[in-house]
Amino acid sequence: MKAIISFLTVFGLFFWGDVAFAQNKDTKYKTITLGFYNLENLFDTLDTEGVNDSEFTPNGGKNWNTFKYNKKLNNLSEVIAQLGTSGSGPEILGVAEIENKSVLEDLAKQKLIAKQQYKIIQYNSLDARGIDVALLYNPSVFTPISSKNIPLINPEDTAFKSRDLLYVSGKMDGELVHIMVAHWPSRRGGEKRSRPLRIMAAKDARTIIDSLLNEDKNAKIFFMGDLNDDPLSPSVKKYLKGVGSKDLMTGQTLFNPMVSYYRKGIGTLAWRDAWNLFDQIIVSPGVVGPNDGFTYYGTKIFNKPFIKQFEGQFKGYPYRTYVGSTFMGGYSDHFPVYMYVVKPVE
Repeated sequence: MKAIISFLTVFGLFFWGDVAFAQNKDTKYKTITLGFYNLENLFDTLDTEGVNDSEFTPNGGKNWNTFKYNKKLNNLSEVIAQLGTSGSGPEILGVAEIENKSVLEDLAKQKLIAKQQYKIIQYNSLDARGIDVALLYNPSVFTPISSKNIPLINPEDTAFKSRDLLYVSGKMDGELVHIMVAHWPSRRGGEKRSRPLRIMAAKDARTIIDSLLNEDKNAKIFFMGDLNDDPLSPSVKKYLKGVGSKDLMTGQTLFNPMVSYYRKGIGTLAWRDAWNLFDQIIVSPGVVGPNDGFTYYGTKIFNKPFIKQFEGQFKGYPYRTYVGSTFMGGYSDHFPVYMYVVKPVE
């Protein structure tokens, strides 16, 4: 299959962020889109032994059935197809809150995104609800070299269970890149009380990032996920070392383009009339450039009106699948985010 990589002029792009190379309206660039989307409880309809999924079965509290499942898949594909320039979704997509690999196989077959012919990297985690993170990728654009899941271990609580960190290395249009997909522990019990768990997750991620940067200071690292913390929370700013300005970057800090959105009050989910920006894509200095390969161009929160609640108490919030046990028929309780990287075409 021919690679689905857009060719366009810089002049024709939306200028979302600083460009790390000279802009020339007559220069053409290859673009690749990387996205992240929390799919909000993408469960199949089966009651799987050993997984706490009974709520999402025909006889469960949500009265989850084949019709609702297929509607959810179609809705999600409608959103994913609009992330980036291809018209059929980003070439690389990290996801969270999926029950297993089979639900992603069903998602990848949806007509609107089928052209990407997504392959899937997913591991079953020990999460109490049975939800995982995963990576979908177009095999003509990205070739995996290795992958592994890193469980989050709490030494003070042997019964603690959470989502794994997914780490994948591979060649993106021939360039070595490192992709990490995370879904950090929730704020259940309160933000302050649960904060140490997310700091612990940030430290685990930072250990891998440091090892990659120590081996190659120009390593291209993409860290994405639902962090259950905002860009200026201690876990992200202090421990993951994400900064919101390229001018503040050092050899060990990461660039977090979501900081500027957060400071403007723009988020990816809402709770009790307050917006949070938990869904983030953060990159290493090697991605920001300047370099001879793919370079960061811009980041966007996808929050078009059709995926927002259009009336009622939650007007303007993400249009979700359920509110309590009431089926809303929406998309997700999170907005997705996506990032462009570009490379000049000779």
